[in-house]
Amino acid sequence: MDNAVALVQAYLRVNGYFTVAEYPVIEAARFGYRSLTDLDILALRFPGAGRLVPGRHALASRPAAVFAPDPILAAPDDAVDMLVGEVKEGRAELNPASHDPAVLSTVLARFGCCSLEETGPVVDALLRRGELRLPSGHLVRLAVFGSSVGTRPPHGVALVVSLGHVVDFLEDYLRDHWDVLAAAQFKDPALGFLVTLEKARRQRERGNGISGAQD
Repeated sequence: MDNAVALVQAYLRVNGYFTVAEYPVIEAARFGYRSLTDLDILALRFPGAGRLVPGRHALASRPAAVFAPDPILAAPDDAVDMLVGEVKEGRAELNPASHDPAVLSTVLARFGCCSLEETGPVVDALLRRGELRLPSGHLVRLAVFGSSVGTRPPHGVALVVSLGHVVDFLEDYLRDHWDVLAAAQFKDPALGFLVTLEKARRQRERGNGISGAQD
């Protein structure tokens, strides 16, 4: 997986989203099948989703901790939120494939946001506005994550987040909740790497680093 995609996936997971990275979109061709594109990140969040850390016992004196999502995501409280995301190590912008009506129709139908027969007008409106509330109640948004972001989002994009912000948020998240997270084991590669860095920093600050060889 691309490193930038891995960072964005960790960021969205921490914020309560279920994610699929580098999702392949296949279409039927005359003599078989062909790949249209890979979408960098698809993410789905249910209303009120958060990372819950309960106490050991139901009546534990220490209350459960619930981590609220990053405000920059503007995640709705009253609807399922689906992000169709592009991740760039350079300027934050959508690839032409991400604007392809066939690609978006396939994704919306595949994830049950609407039927394939309904995707035509839905995709047209989504490409114009960058976001759309579907008859099912789902909110679908086009999002871009990149190292360089402009003062305004690209046309047809509802959400733009810089990779710098992603890294800052994850590092702050680890530091603010280290007493809880230090006991966890992370299989997510990007978050696991950041946890290792944080552990190393804390060990160094306590003077537990290994000194150099002595003559």
